[in-house]
Amino acid sequence: MRVGYARVSTIDQSPELQLEALRRAGCEKVFTEKASGAKDDRPELARIFTDVLRAGDTLVVWKLDRLARSLKKLIATAEELEREKIGLVSLTESIDTTTPGGMLTFHVFGAIAQFERALIRERTTAGLTEARRRGRKGGRPPSMRPADIAAAKALMKEGSLPVRDIARRLNVSVATLYRYAGKRGGPADGVEADRLRA
Repeated sequence: MRVGYARVSTIDQSPELQLEALRRAGCEKVFTEKASGAKDDRPELARIFTDVLRAGDTLVVWKLDRLARSLKKLIATAEELEREKIGLVSLTESIDTTTPGGMLTFHVFGAIAQFERALIRERTTAGLTEARRRGRKGGRPPSMRPADIAAAKALMKEGSLPVRDIARRLNVSVATLYRYAGKRGGPADGVEADRLRA
């Protein structure tokens, strides 16, 4: 039996394109899920694995990323299906693990994706190292400049304005204001470090 699984990330997205493709691929049962691919909690997929699929069946997806977003999770899912003697078909990538060629293609895709991730990580590390060598620092800029911090401390010490109004004037949250200026306008923990980073 061919079992289809369609997934869309948000309530607004329509699964119709996927459902039509799965029906044309001969799926006798089709299950739809509305959940992010990054989430592990997907009840419909879990139900397919526990209650529906049996040895000799095939799980059909429109695209591999409907099944899992990370390569690690995707390969683990494919290996679990293989152990249970269940095939995996991806319509968009033309992968069918019930054939030796399809299984080879799946593993080649996986290896290429893993290699690409390693290259990106290597290039990112090299770029950060070079930036540090040139004196540049990564990370987000500080939320408050030294002049803003001084103004905030003075206003907080004076006590004529509510803290919420001071934060609104400086275009920061109350938590950020406290982090930089302290509870009573005195020195805050970590502010000197933030200033040095700035």
